Amino acid sequence: MKKIGMVSLGCDKNRVDSEKVLYALQQAGYSLVNDASQADIIMINTCGFIDKAKKESIDTILEFAGLKEQGNKKLVVMGCLAQRYADQLAKELPEVDLFVGIDSYGKIADILEEKFGRVVMAPDRDYYEKGRTLTTPAHYAYLKIADGCDNFCSYCAIPLIRGRYRSYPAELLMQEAEGLAEQGVKELILVAQDTTRYGKDLYGEYRLKGLIRSLTKLPFTKIRLLYAYPELIDDELIELINGEEKLAKYIDIPLQHIDDNVLKRMNRRTTSKDIHALLDKIKSKTPDIAIRSSFIVGFPGESEEEFGRLKEFIEKNYIDYAGFFAYSREENTRAAKMPDQVPAKVKKARETALSRIQSANIEKTHQKYLGRTLKVIYEGIDYNKGLFYGRSEYNAPEIDTKVYFTSGFPLDIGEYYDVTITETGFHLFGGVYEKDSSGLL
Repeated sequence: MKKIGMVSLGCDKNRVDSEKVLYALQQAGYSLVNDASQADIIMINTCGFIDKAKKESIDTILEFAGLKEQGNKKLVVMGCLAQRYADQLAKELPEVDLFVGIDSYGKIADILEEKFGRVVMAPDRDYYEKGRTLTTPAHYAYLKIADGCDNFCSYCAIPLIRGRYRSYPAELLMQEAEGLAEQGVKELILVAQDTTRYGKDLYGEYRLKGLIRSLTKLPFTKIRLLYAYPELIDDELIELINGEEKLAKYIDIPLQHIDDNVLKRMNRRTTSKDIHALLDKIKSKTPDIAIRSSFIVGFPGESEEEFGRLKEFIEKNYIDYAGFFAYSREENTRAAKMPDQVPAKVKKARETALSRIQSANIEKTHQKYLGRTLKVIYEGIDYNKGLFYGRSEYNAPEIDTKVYFTSGFPLDIGEYYDVTITETGFHLFGGVYEKDSSGLL
């Protein structure tokens, strides 16, 4: 039995692809190992979204190429980088035995057995694998509800890599979600390049809210929504998040900027006025909701005045959690050809400035939790701090802050506990003083 070792890079959507590929290979008789040095076939699922991600992918490929010298191993590279640059990489990285395109995942077992050539890009876009080999902790999982993108933001290469937006049929998603619930998953996190567009291509109408309502009937404790584009967040979705107990009071809205001129050059379908109105509406309906977003700094032509508007917006603390990214010039995108490209030094300085402001904002926002008792899912131990840690419904895994706490009795990973917050800062700190058996956030 051949052993597979997988390294998955990039976003949570990429992680889902990795989990489905691993499941398909297990079904075909392969065994999985956590230590790549013990694998017969090393697979690297790459990210090719921005320069930083590309560099990480190349560095990882070269790192694991060195393991081939330790035995008769095969090195397989898949994912966005392989899809976008396969021919170029095949010439420059002879250490790699096989490059597999995104649309070939449905044939992955056959490919490994029969096609150890160099590049496989066989189209198979109708493929959908309901089975998963989870690589997340057992208590949460991502459900990717669509692939590709139709937004065509001027800076983004995703449509070039992943193609047009393709919703997965609701009945298949429900079967996959049921399987995850049976495995013991308690928190289901909905992802796609644009979750709010779900269903339009398949059913002729937006079906995200209907899908969410169906998912709430399954035995998940919480369902979390990521990557909801602002122009498609309507009153019904806001009401659903506010009123449905199983929906985390949390939403990720990629805004990217606040200046109207920059938004227009980005080909975003919203304005500063629209954004402010949306955020006010969400907060007025659900004051305690946590809003996460992402922003690009140093977009071509971003003047000091335009950046100043974004900086002022961040200073006013509209957003609870945020990621900031220096613009990456991606070939074959419209933005790559725009004049007035911003120097790397300026982009980095702007990114750093906003990150510092947001960190201070988080500390201010966290003060509202002082003295409150939050439902926290226990996820591990920080041995340096000597504390347990976990998340409340106001935190997504890996990208947001944590809740650190003490307990006077043993805890079970993946279970929920009442944590009374006694100290605030960039993270929250508290203690479990009474065991909670409800299992609810």
